Amino acid sequence: MREARARRAVAGRDGGARRRGGLFALTALLVVAPGVAGCRSGDDIKNGPVYTDSVSAPATPYSGPLYVPVRAKGATGVDASGASGRALECDGRMYSGGRSDPWSRGDGGSTPVEGLLAYFDMEQPDVPRSGYRVERREHDRVLFSYDVAGRTKVAVIVAKDRPDRPGWGPETSASCDPSEFPAKVAESLGYEVWTDRDGHRLPVTEVRSDTGPGHCGWESAHFLELDGKREYASDPHGVLPSEMLTAPYRANVKLPADAHDTGYRFRGRQLWLTDDRSTAYVRVDGRVQAWPEVKEGVACQ
Repeated sequence: MREARARRAVAGRDGGARRRGGLFALTALLVVAPGVAGCRSGDDIKNGPVYTDSVSAPATPYSGPLYVPVRAKGATGVDASGASGRALECDGRMYSGGRSDPWSRGDGGSTPVEGLLAYFDMEQPDVPRSGYRVERREHDRVLFSYDVAGRTKVAVIVAKDRPDRPGWGPETSASCDPSEFPAKVAESLGYEVWTDRDGHRLPVTEVRSDTGPGHCGWESAHFLELDGKREYASDPHGVLPSEMLTAPYRANVKLPADAHDTGYRFRGRQLWLTDDRSTAYVRVDGRVQAWPEVKEGVACQ
């Protein structure tokens, strides 16, 4: 999982906002997706590297202000993302959002589309990097949106020559849960989106999984996080430090009598839990694996 992997790479768990780093308060690790260009494009907003003519416009374009003051430091949700958060059309709760930090002259762009490219260059957000369109343009601000079925799932407002932010660049941004991105897009960004027993995609804030980080040699391990609180791991090849886990990983166990099916599914995996949730039981290929809980504060260095 992306945030858990970031925590292990730095200093264990983070009790605050889930996504941190880059220019915004709630951003994450860099994942390069197809369609990213390394050069700046100019002001042709339809032909730039982040645009596609197949994008459908929202049924009701955002009509609110393009500038909304961001509340004091420590704010979350819409309060932390200004007008960008208000431009979203999420099925569930907003996933991430924030405002930019200052940057130096030369980091910003000379056109709005270069300001959007500066957003990707400087912040390195974990969102789709193609398929954006201009939803609103107003004097020295432009709202770029990434839409799915005519609904805005990522919103980026770029502004010109704001204090300590010379040129065009990101002012605020916000995104819906990655489970609301198209399946192939979410997969290209590294998200393993689970479903419920009826096949409905679940928010990654509810359940998420991911392989271990390669720089630590943990690629054979797998991590599972529930509700952003409990984290479990499979370790079939014993690559994780023993002090990291509350118990050894077991590849073939008997399902406890008091275990119940959560209904969570991902590529043949079924997640079962007991009431104490001390172990995640993953049923796959006719066997049950016991994934122990991960201790807090043990990091991949």
